[in-house]
Amino acid sequence: MAENNGAEAAPQAPKMNVLAQFIRDLSFENILAQKGVSGEVQPEVSVQVNLDAKKRTAENQYEVVMKLKVDSKSASAKEQLFLLELDYAGVFNIEGIPEDQMHPFLLIECPRMLFPFVRRIVSDVTRDGGFPPLNLETIDFVALYRTELQRRQAEAEGQTANA
Repeated sequence: MAENNGAEAAPQAPKMNVLAQFIRDLSFENILAQKGVSGEVQPEVSVQVNLDAKKRTAENQYEVVMKLKVDSKSASAKEQLFLLELDYAGVFNIEGIPEDQMHPFLLIECPRMLFPFVRRIVSDVTRDGGFPPLNLETIDFVALYRTELQRRQAEAEGQTANA
């Protein structure tokens, strides 16, 4: 009788390594300074987050991109103060995740790993752009994922109803 030391019975533990992370695209426009507006301004800030993930050609490698758009307008006049757009990417080596769980893993766990770096970049860029540093609130990537699934499902049902 051959011994297998339980290797077949125990599934492989999930393993994730960040191989690289980088700014793919960054744009900051200080509209307030371009217009020459001065004085005290109360800002309203809106943040939009989109996520994208794709398989790379190397085995077990995936690229996840967090696309962030930060729009700041004056609370009173609704005039644009600044616009920041950032595409931040990470390359991950992921093993031991079942195929049916890979999509949520890529769009929840990987962005969680990238977010502290994105937060720092946004803070530094807004400060260096002449505004108080913008410290982003923590993003609930699980809620974001669920909302996107619901949006896609509603969209698919809408297309089915129109067909």
